[in-house]
Parts: sequence; C-alpha cells; structure tokens
Amino acid sequence: MAEVILTDVTKIYPGNVKAVDAVSLHIKDREFVVLVGPSGCGKSTTLRMVAGLEDISSGEIRIGDRVVNNVAPKDRDIAMVFQNYALYPHMTVYKNMAFGLLLRRKHGLWDNPLGALVAPGAWRQARDERREIDRRVMHAADILGIRELLQRRPKALSGGQRQRVAVGRAIVRQPKAFLFDEPLSNLDAKLRIGMRAELKSIHRRVQTTTIYVTHDQEEAMTLGDRVVVMKDGIIHQVASPYDVYERPVNRFVASFVGTPPMNFLEGNLVREGAQLIFDEGDNRLPVAARHRAVLERLVGQPIVCGIRPEMLRPAGGGEAATLRVKVNVVEPLGDRTDIYCGTARHAQLICRVDGQTRVDEGAAVSMQVDMERVHFFAPGTDGRNLTLGDAA
Repeated sequence: MAEVILTDVTKIYPGNVKAVDAVSLHIKDREFVVLVGPSGCGKSTTLRMVAGLEDISSGEIRIGDRVVNNVAPKDRDIAMVFQNYALYPHMTVYKNMAFGLLLRRKHGLWDNPLGALVAPGAWRQARDERREIDRRVMHAADILGIRELLQRRPKALSGGQRQRVAVGRAIVRQPKAFLFDEPLSNLDAKLRIGMRAELKSIHRRVQTTTIYVTHDQEEAMTLGDRVVVMKDGIIHQVASPYDVYERPVNRFVASFVGTPPMNFLEGNLVREGAQLIFDEGDNRLPVAARHRAVLERLVGQPIVCGIRPEMLRPAGGGEAATLRVKVNVVEPLGDRTDIYCGTARHAQLICRVDGQTRVDEGAAVSMQVDMERVHFFAPGTDGRNLTLGDAA
C-alpha cells in the first residue's frame, strides 16, 4: 500500500492534442479516490499513465517512495481492473486469479520437474510458493463470495461474476494500488448498484490505495472518499462527495454532479432598500442574508442562480421566494416525482418532490425556493461559484 502523487502530469498526443493538462493530485495511502467527468475529459488517460500504459509528456508520477515515469507497468506494483474484465477464456476462475502470481513465482518446478535435478532443495521452495498462491486465491474468493465458482470457466459466469473474478485477480496480487477503469459500465443498473456496495466493502477490508475512473457521477459519489471532477484534461475540483455536491466550485461541477442536474436561471442582481434581489425578469427572488456580504459588490451585474431540483416545491401561499412556472411534464417515480416546468422566459426547470405531491400537467403553479441553499455563479459555462466567496 502506498500514496500516489501526480505532479503537473501532462499528456499531449500527435497534432498537439492535449488530453491531460498539468494534473496535480495527491492520493493518500489507503484512500479511495474517484476520477469522474464526461467522455474525453482525460480521466482514463490519467489512470493509464499511472498504470504505465501511456507515456507521460511531462510531469512526474510517484507511487510510494519511487518515481515511476520510466518504470515498466509490470514493475510498478499496481493491479488494474478493466471495463471488459480481460479474463482468459480457456482458464478456470482459479487459474485466472492465480495467473499473475504464477508468472512471478521464482521456481517453476511444478511445470518442469526436471528442474529439481539442477536445483537441489528447490522443491520445498516451489511448494511453499504454490501454497502461498493457493492461500491468496482462496482468501480473495472468500472475500468476493466466489469460492464455488473457482473451477468454472468465464463463459459459464454472469457479468457480475466475471467482474468479481477480475477484482479477485487484482486482490491476490496484494499491490500497492488498485486501478479501476470503468469496471461496472457493462453491468445492468441493478447489478451496478450491488457491485458498488461490494467494492466499497472490499476496500474497507483490504485497505489498499484505490484510483477509480467512471463517467457516472452517482457511482463516484457513492464510492469515493474524495471525488476528482475533470473536464477538458483539467481538474476542476477535488473534494469529498458532500462538498462536491453542496459546495461546487463552478457551474460545470454543479451541473455535472447531481441527478437530476442543477437548474440555472440567468438574471441580474438588484437592490431594493436593504435587500438584494435576484431578478430573472418575470421572477424575483430575495437573496438569503448569509449570501449578501459576498454578493453586495455585484449589484447591477448579470449573475446565474443555481437551484437543485430538491430545493423546489409547490408553494402553499405567502412564501417570499417563489417562481411562477408552467408544468410541462409530470414524471411519477414511486417515492418521488420529477416535475418538468418552464418560466415565462423559457428557462427550463426540474423539481423533485415527494411521491404524494399532485400537480397537473399544463397547470400554472408557484414553486417555493429554498434560498438558503441556492448558489450564485458568474456567467459562463464554467462560471465560478460566487457564494463560496474567496474559497471558490
């Protein structure tokens, strides 16, 4: 086990295509860190550079106390789990899990008995190596609950079982770090949820430094001790899942993290007496007292108001902060309902309410806004979160 440190790591492909741009990241020993972002953001390229499967154009990668820029993948003491499992179809589950260890053993006498003639005493060492391999495979099989599958071949396994075997093959290596490249993307939704919980449980048991890549922000939020949000080869935010959701540093992070995504209203900040007002044109929302100090200097300027779907609910009457909207679509989801609506200025909003709330499609309604929890951003797709003040 070891920390993994990336310092100004850059990857430039032919044609001056910059896939990863000066990424610096310190992953602590035993930490589970998830790289997340849209397709093409550089997360998988970053992981492959850590693994040694991609050369780095500049910067430094350190695993433990060793710089590994020029170290071959097999010598980096890492184990990688791929999206397609990469299992050998002609081998049993046991042999798939043991294969890496069998290649690394010092004495191949089980495959070459005549070796004993030129290496007296080697039988005992070979036997001890084989017992250690067997112990590791059985231990990993017990952790993953696949002992009864050890004599099957991959074609006889379900997708979830194959993924467990791939994880088991990584566990038996006892590496300094695990690298996962979108390992659950080939599984159906229900199985993905189960495997997420299983991977988290495995990490608690083996306590190995883990770097995990996914495009699924829900997967990132449930698995990671910290989440690294990337776009265009750049890290936009590194924080706990809670802070990434509740304190996004900019509009991109706010829009990418959260299901349904955050709603955005464009408008201006105006003053009415002692009160600051967000003026959308047809809707006016009073700014919460806790945001006034950081927003005071922006009076008269364009600004973007970010509202999570769960911060909206049908108003009962008399509330100060409400949006007048027209309901376009009502989507019942059992314990909750998503309401798709729009303002008179054609801004589209999603409201998430409890499943007992009844709203008619086509109706004009008022939605109460939890102004204590809204965010205000500078204009632009990557506009910084102004409500974080100097911390943004």
